[in-house]
Amino acid sequence: MHSEDPLKEIASHADLFSLKGKYALITGASSGLGLHFAHVMAKAGANVGLAARRMDRLVENADRINHAGYDGRAFAIGLDVTDQSQINTAFDDFQNQTGRLPDILINNAGIADPTRFLDAEDQETDRVFDINQRAVFKIAQMMSRRWVAADQPGCIINIASITGMRALGGAASYAASKAAVIHLTKVQALELAKHQIRVNAIAPGYFATDINQDFFATPAGEALIKRIPMRRVGAYQDLDGGILLLASDAGRFMTGTILTIDGGHLCSSL
Repeated sequence: MHSEDPLKEIASHADLFSLKGKYALITGASSGLGLHFAHVMAKAGANVGLAARRMDRLVENADRINHAGYDGRAFAIGLDVTDQSQINTAFDDFQNQTGRLPDILINNAGIADPTRFLDAEDQETDRVFDINQRAVFKIAQMMSRRWVAADQPGCIINIASITGMRALGGAASYAASKAAVIHLTKVQALELAKHQIRVNAIAPGYFATDINQDFFATPAGEALIKRIPMRRVGAYQDLDGGILLLASDAGRFMTGTILTIDGGHLCSSL
């Protein structure tokens, strides 16, 4: 007999955020945020498929995760997100390695293009949309079709950006593609809820990476940091709570949510 309060069935808050026994597929997992998310989810107990183009790097990353002492395991899945023929092959590979479909899909693969609108070239603009928006659409669609056919619930987490929520000069195609991801997340959530598929997004603000850390030490970078209410850029670990909330039972009644993690940047004064 079920308890009137389903949360009473959970032994502790640690259990609420646990991913033990879950299976996840993360795109863009060869480096950066995708690789960090893989570590976070494996540490929480999930078995994680690392998907990207570079198999050598994926195998190396999976080996490191598997030797880190986490409860979850990791394995490599070759995938170029812009090649639709590879998407179903990647899902088949996931099932062949695990014997099942993933429970969680993290659409993380993405690229930036710091080009202003007037200077944007067609080829690079198409590439940004192919990876940041069209791939998010197609991978989620193909995954959801498999979940529905198997009568299996699912969880999709799209990685967006605060640049898709407020105008940013100097990255027209990137900002527009992330705005598309945000609205797509809401449409997906609306249409897929009846199939018990939750769809949410994380919209990070400015985070320190190997690529941009030199910029933040410049006068322009320091000026940007001063516009962030918390007066610092984010560290990857600042995203851990958000990703675990959306992926776990702690967020099981959340869908269509855009979770902003930006140090208050969107709240800054105009």
